[in-house]
Amino acid sequence: MGISFFWSKGFLLNRSFLWLLFICNLLGTIYGYIWYDSQLQWTAVNKPLWTLPFVPDSPTASLFFTMSLLYLLFPITKPTRIANMARVIVEALAVVTSVKYGIWAVSMIIAGAAQGDVLNWTHYMLIVSHLAMAVEALLYVRFMKTGTAAFAVALGWLLINDTVDYTLNVNPWLPDELEDDRAAVELFTYGLSLASFAAAWLAGRFRKS
Repeated sequence: MGISFFWSKGFLLNRSFLWLLFICNLLGTIYGYIWYDSQLQWTAVNKPLWTLPFVPDSPTASLFFTMSLLYLLFPITKPTRIANMARVIVEALAVVTSVKYGIWAVSMIIAGAAQGDVLNWTHYMLIVSHLAMAVEALLYVRFMKTGTAAFAVALGWLLINDTVDYTLNVNPWLPDELEDDRAAVELFTYGLSLASFAAAWLAGRFRKS
């Protein structure tokens, strides 16, 4: 059994493994929303309430991917047009946002450390879990029904999110060491949205059945 077995269709679509992945992502999503509790409370007090959905970026991405796993665990044999449309949008959001925020979080942690932020076990846990978000999304896109148009919708969501984040200052809180680099972080964030769309599109374009 070669290492390629671990990204084969037989392994990735094994129901036991899908359930394990679903549980891990569900727990990670819940943990992520708890992680954002302080910022959500601060935003509710200091910013318009409609900005709240734009605050917890990573757990929302994880939520979309968790929902996508349900489509694989419980496939609908005869979906309606609306149900099928909902699926392709959710899957597109799952892939594009997971790639974007998985890489973004790791980049911010490393950038903060490079400028003097002291890392602890939580940082390393976040690095591993966020890298896993990006990797699993690209591994599973080939089993999804989503496509270019839906990826474009997901990109639109990311760009709106980026604009709200950096116009109204509801972006994920940065390490103190990066606060004087907000302009560079903003530019990187927009660029990463475009790169994540491209990565999702390429992964979907060359998927194998």
